[in-house]
Amino acid sequence: MAQTFVLVHGAWHGGWCWRRVADKLRGAGHAVFTPTLTGLGERSHLLRAGIDLKTHIADVINVMKWERLGDVVLCGHSYGGLVISGVAEQMAGAIRSVVFLDAFVPHDGDSGYDLTGPAVREGIEAALRRGDIGMPPRSAEAFGVNAADRAWVDSLCVPQPIGTFTDKIALTGARDRIARKSYIRAASYANPGFDRALAAAKSDPSWRTYEVPCGHDVMVDAPDRLTEILLEAAQ
Repeated sequence: MAQTFVLVHGAWHGGWCWRRVADKLRGAGHAVFTPTLTGLGERSHLLRAGIDLKTHIADVINVMKWERLGDVVLCGHSYGGLVISGVAEQMAGAIRSVVFLDAFVPHDGDSGYDLTGPAVREGIEAALRRGDIGMPPRSAEAFGVNAADRAWVDSLCVPQPIGTFTDKIALTGARDRIARKSYIRAASYANPGFDRALAAAKSDPSWRTYEVPCGHDVMVDAPDRLTEILLEAAQ
């Protein structure tokens, strides 16, 4: 049975990072949408002050509305976990399954700044002190991307709109009421926040959990395995 996938990238990335997985899913007859969030990727020319988490949530909601998408498998990578949590608040009826890929699973009132680790937090603080509208990307090496793909990833990552880190999310529990929920942990990438998210998912019988032995950019490092998991998450 053909499924519909909406794949949401993380900070500094763009829809480009999903190419390998999207090609595999489309090749198997599925519909795949990989929206690039405002100010990033091929939309990096739109970087400006005022872009925040609500902007990025609207980006994805509008793809779903204008493309008339329903019964969607919605996957968010890293920062994208905040985005898809916000999307679920308005589009839960159109979501078949929600997948957090080495991602933040926020609670009401959380921001990306609250959830991220010390290194990224320091980068956010430095950008705010300078009055920058974007935070420079972390290196692919820092994310544990395999050596062969690091130059490619580094060449396409761009500054992340600073407001997307500081904007606090408003949640009412819509995400948690979605029947099919999955958490995928990139086991080779050290991150206490993602470890906590995995542990919470493992303790809740309404979640399925997976661990993939690769770096943080699972869609780059392990596209075959990720494609398998996404198809399983739809069932």
